[in-house]
Amino acid sequence: MRVTSAPSIAAGMMMVILMGCGTVGSPIPPERVGVNATIERQKTLESLEEKRRKDASVIEPAEPEPEEPDSALQGQDVNLPPLQPVGTR
Repeated sequence: MRVTSAPSIAAGMMMVILMGCGTVGSPIPPERVGVNATIERQKTLESLEEKRRKDASVIEPAEPEPEEPDSALQGQDVNLPPLQPVGTR
């Protein structure tokens, strides 16, 4: 009869422990992971938000649009306030 040594038992237990490390939690279905799923989720949220805005605009009349900014500022990525002196010497 063959007697197993302590190092082989320890190595066997270590293998069992390491094999179990990758299986934490329930598996995630592939339909809920990835770029396509994220895009679809965002589209549905945007459509719901658009529907809420339309419902709110039917209930309340729309506010008048603000005046258009100066034509000199048109075409800018970000409309910045006019420059003012920071300090004087």
